[in-house]
Amino acid sequence: MNVLVDTSVWSLALRRNKPRGTAEERELTELIREGRVAIIGPIRQELLSGVKTLAQFRTLRDRLRAFPDIELGSEDFEEAASYFNMCRARGVQGSNTDFLICATAVRRGLTVFSTDADFAHYARVLRVKLHEVRKGG
Repeated sequence: MNVLVDTSVWSLALRRNKPRGTAEERELTELIREGRVAIIGPIRQELLSGVKTLAQFRTLRDRLRAFPDIELGSEDFEEAASYFNMCRARGVQGSNTDFLICATAVRRGLTVFSTDADFAHYARVLRVKLHEVRKGG
């Protein structure tokens, strides 16, 4: 199963000056080796936003270009809005991008890999499945 990697995980590996060697970074590396990584445009935009220098921006942009975006359609955005409403009705708050990630993953049978604890809250309300770091990862 392919894995939709959230900004929080990409950021650990790509936006730091030096990788920290975390289990999440190792897992991302393994998923990349396996060809199982997926990304959407809004995650790409989050990663590229706020980069301090043009050189850093270009380096990060070029690294991310190895991963094509999943094409999003109206149904993805409609489902994301539905998820927002479902979660809000249960007292769970989140961002539009987070719900778009959930909708994209559910509609395409992907798991979500994130270090953001909000996704565990979404998973209690929605059918989204979370990717966990494998043992030894």
